[in-house]
Amino acid sequence: MLSIDWRSPAAYAYTKTISAAGFAWEYLRRNDDYREDFQSASADGSPGAERLERFIRRWGLRFPKRPRRAA
Repeated sequence: MLSIDWRSPAAYAYTKTISAAGFAWEYLRRNDDYREDFQSASADGSPGAERLERFIRRWGLRFPKRPRRAA
């Protein structure tokens, strides 16, 4: 579990300045079910396409495409 004192307003002052996506991430990363799914999906280092797709759909995630490197 995270070591932040959730009762301390100072521990969350930064949330006033983060984007909606950043706030969503702060919420999601504290979810025990998400953390368990992530560990399971990444346990073997490279999840198959089907397994990754299930993970993405369950959690409503979108990953931007990485730009191609210039040759």
